Amino acid sequence: MAVHASGAGRSASDGRVRLITKVAHMYHEQGIRQADIADALHISQTKVSRLLKRAGEIGIVRTVVIVSQGVHLALEQGLESRYGLREAVVVDVEGDESEIIAGIGSAGAAYLESTLAGGERIGISPWSQTLLSVAERLHPLRVAGADRVVQLAGGVGEGAVQAKANRLLSHLAELIGAEPVYVQAPGLVSTAETRRSLVADTAMQSITKEWQSLTMALVGIGSVQPSPLLRDSGNAIAPADQDQLIAAHAVGDVCQRYFDAAGELIHSDLNSRVVGIDPEVLRAIPRRIGMAGGERKHAAIRAAISGGWVNVLITDVATARALLDEGTP
Repeated sequence: MAVHASGAGRSASDGRVRLITKVAHMYHEQGIRQADIADALHISQTKVSRLLKRAGEIGIVRTVVIVSQGVHLALEQGLESRYGLREAVVVDVEGDESEIIAGIGSAGAAYLESTLAGGERIGISPWSQTLLSVAERLHPLRVAGADRVVQLAGGVGEGAVQAKANRLLSHLAELIGAEPVYVQAPGLVSTAETRRSLVADTAMQSITKEWQSLTMALVGIGSVQPSPLLRDSGNAIAPADQDQLIAAHAVGDVCQRYFDAAGELIHSDLNSRVVGIDPEVLRAIPRRIGMAGGERKHAAIRAAISGGWVNVLITDVATARALLDEGTP
């Protein structure tokens, strides 16, 4: 707070301006309690409260927000305005991909700790190194922040990597006091017939209902080239599929739903083989939090926020600047 006597209060008499200024100075700059101000000036405490309110209305007291070093409010507001995001969190981190993942992981953990208020039903993509980083840095919540955490795609794959996907879900659920719900199927199968058979199973029908009632999604944003975690899981797309996606101008994916630079879903045979949440169901989830960064993913992140795949973005400062410099599709 700053108290300014000169040039303020033109709508009040000089004597009243003096009293308003004196009360404001005593309260904001000297730290005197309202009751003690009332005693010192022989006025009621109610009047002190009214004068303090008036000080703000006529400009005698002004609130100044000093942005701390490492906080990028202008970039966050720019992203929110340009891309229609509910919220953007820009992390002051630079370096190689592992350092950026660690920085976004810390910011993602802090974001969840401060925004999970209980009763949430959260969907989470199983094959994300960034989300693993979030879970590693999240502190246990004192009060349960969610009812359930549900995998958004099949988490079955190569043994060691599947353990990471399951640990991500179980560890996050434990930290926030929620029940974990696993998808006991691969994320990608070889034929559409295999997928139809899996989805018709009673257990998968139960998962489908879970997906339709989610209030929040936590997802990574992938490029067409699969991440090491996804590639090692056995759920990555085959080279032939990758060539087909590149030919169709795909730039990235969320939960293995690939999209072009405008964020439009790429319609291909691959979609009929993904065992995961349907695109329209995913984009109907109220809060869709994407956590990703690094130069390799600039095009994918831009497309994901342009196409409404996520409406909350947690990313690094260089990516945020690139997103604002490139313009809209």
